Amino acid sequence: MIDIAIVGGGPVATLLAAELARHGTETVRWETRSESGAGARAVGIHATALAAMEASGATDRLLTDAVRVRIGEARRAGRSLGELHFDRLHRRHPFVATLPQSATEAALAATAVHWGATPVQYDAGVTALVPRADAVDVHVGDDVVTARVVVVAGGLRARALLDQPVRSRRYPDRYLMTDCADLGHDGERAVVYLDRAGVLESFPLPGGRRRFVAWMPPRGDGRTDAERLREAVAERTGSTTAALSVESASAFGVARSRLGSMRRGRVLAIGDTAHEVSPIGGQGMNLGLIDAVTLAPLLAQAVRDGSGPAGLPRWERDRLRAADRAARIGAINTVLGRPSRAGGAVAVAIALATPAERLLAHAYAMGFDPAARQFS
Repeated sequence: MIDIAIVGGGPVATLLAAELARHGTETVRWETRSESGAGARAVGIHATALAAMEASGATDRLLTDAVRVRIGEARRAGRSLGELHFDRLHRRHPFVATLPQSATEAALAATAVHWGATPVQYDAGVTALVPRADAVDVHVGDDVVTARVVVVAGGLRARALLDQPVRSRRYPDRYLMTDCADLGHDGERAVVYLDRAGVLESFPLPGGRRRFVAWMPPRGDGRTDAERLREAVAERTGSTTAALSVESASAFGVARSRLGSMRRGRVLAIGDTAHEVSPIGGQGMNLGLIDAVTLAPLLAQAVRDGSGPAGLPRWERDRLRAADRAARIGAINTVLGRPSRAGGAVAVAIALATPAERLLAHAYAMGFDPAARQFS
């Protein structure tokens, strides 16, 4: 009988294993992929998530190499519309930490090792979860393992294991993204270009690199994605130099979805498995990380007491409320990122020039997450 079984090997599952080990609870983890990091897009870790991970030591590991973005700026047609100041927030980490998701996963894996968590088993696909009265049978390949509690944190693909209704909405928007050498002059500042042809987001990364994410119209002119993104960077930033380092690009769409419940009996879901939000807003991975930190002590207590995972209704309400708020922020960002007339830019400029700027910074730093008070 295993105490806690975790389905998934990404950042959320890894942090949960580390936190449970820190609370004295052993876990077993299975991951379908042969290695971590495949298809990763998340680069920003916000103040609430950084504070939540402090006790485990993960935050110090993450901040060793991360860029600390203290100011975000909105621009249009070569003109600044205003700034968003994370450095004016009364938080322990008044910035957004940016680093590639592969580096985030490495830091979290080191944290799990530090606390003695059992290593993840790769190439181990879970095919079914069969609830029993006081446990769950986990089918892994030809084997069946019994666990007191199962936490599914394997992303969207792991939803197939759950008999749960899903509320979803897919947006028509498409984006191109790349990480490349930073040939511009924005330094550690994040810049969002609200262009009439669509948004271009620009985020600094460690090692003198930068991420560009651009809204794009449907493909149909015969050019490669890299060529289209290179042109978008040149036109929307007004700098051909900044575009020179764009050598490749990957395309993605955006959606919003979540399960009706994050728990059913002894099976729980966290991270993207439970709630998918638009990445245009950068809060999806952060939601999952906070899910893991806040869930771990509840599960550890349940194991110590020899009971089922009690005390979870409030946790679930808070996490679903946080997911819905993040989804609304992502939806607003998605709409603002579409091709726009000057009126939208004027509205942004007005907001950034008033006390609403601090409210916006608070929202983007996940200050409205119910866990923010716990980790303030």
